[in-house]
Amino acid sequence: MKHTDLALSRRTVLTAAAAASMGSLPAWAQDKAPIQFATLLDFTRVYTFLTAEYSQGQQDYINLVNQEGGIDGHPIKLIIKDHASYPERGIALYNEAKAAGAVFFDFLSSPVANALMPRVDEDHMPMIAFAHGRADAADGDAFPYVFPSAAIYRSQAALLLKYIDEQEGGLKGKKIAFVHIDSAFGKEPIELIERVAKTKGFELKLYPYPVPGTEQAATWSEVRKNRPDKIIIWGAGPGQAVSIRSAVTNGIAPKDIHSVIWLSESDMSAFKGNEVVGVKRVTLVNTGTGPAILKRIVDKVVTPGKGSGDKAKVGTTYYNIGVASMAIAVQAVKQGMQKGGAPLTGEKIKAGYETIKDFTAEGLMPPLTITAKDHQGGGAGMISEWDGKQWAPKSDWGSAYQDVVWDLIKEDIAKSKEKK
Repeated sequence: MKHTDLALSRRTVLTAAAAASMGSLPAWAQDKAPIQFATLLDFTRVYTFLTAEYSQGQQDYINLVNQEGGIDGHPIKLIIKDHASYPERGIALYNEAKAAGAVFFDFLSSPVANALMPRVDEDHMPMIAFAHGRADAADGDAFPYVFPSAAIYRSQAALLLKYIDEQEGGLKGKKIAFVHIDSAFGKEPIELIERVAKTKGFELKLYPYPVPGTEQAATWSEVRKNRPDKIIIWGAGPGQAVSIRSAVTNGIAPKDIHSVIWLSESDMSAFKGNEVVGVKRVTLVNTGTGPAILKRIVDKVVTPGKGSGDKAKVGTTYYNIGVASMAIAVQAVKQGMQKGGAPLTGEKIKAGYETIKDFTAEGLMPPLTITAKDHQGGGAGMISEWDGKQWAPKSDWGSAYQDVVWDLIKEDIAKSKEKK
């Protein structure tokens, strides 16, 4: 079968899954029109390492919401399509979904999200960009309809640096190696780390490796020569396991390896026993099925056989991020409707987002407060450590160096205005 046939088959399945989520609605749902969310994601090309679990979490959570009464009696319908991380395809799918009545969007792809940010602002259509995309999307003045709704990449790097400084002997005088994929995503936190290096007195060395990240041998040979005290790895998907394996092979202790959020249980399954116990990462949602919202999903959706995917994935990092993304959106719609009433519009959803205060999705995530200015929501997260079986918390929820994060955002916006 050709690649295009596979993609078309995948889109057919996704459309069927979205329709199925509406197929067994309770009687109350027949009275009010559905609210349509468009989750236009990359299931087939670049983000395949996370999209299936992420979408599964989204679908199961929306199933739960619909079972529990929807939003003011309105069921939620998901429009699920595959853009394969091609911006032009994402734009076409956005136009289709908007024409079909969608009022909220998620693209889970930095190239597609970045391409559509100006469009959603122009159309007054809110979109979430949970923990990905451009840093200046955090500024609600610059991008009023874009909501990262979690720590952007610079905030994640700041959390790692703060943890090393406070819990691992300090930053002053240390050699920090930043090993990253050679892409816009991989370079995103460099300016933040450079600024903090000046104030905290540590030496920073940059070690890029080529896209897609599966070949890193030459890079790690250079890292070994410099003998760094701490390592920050910045990649995603299969390249992350390659980074960890390469670091350990070159004599770096797992306890000295620190990662961006994109390091999952599936990535760590490539290692046996305790060989990489001690690796740390940024965590933006609790994992497992302990949070109350996950317990209800298990009881009402998964156990009765109404789930949208593999039961073994329920509670994983990417599944729970999917749940969080939809929980935030649902909360924004609820508050928007409470404030503005029906019919629902993008402007009302935006207003709902900007009144979210200390929202944790029933203990799933750090308290989130979004304002008209701050669409990141504070930049909070925690550091967790791989214990051989799961990601165990090593810090409380908190944020770091937000003054530096926002200085850089302001500079980005100023540069963008100069280009125009």
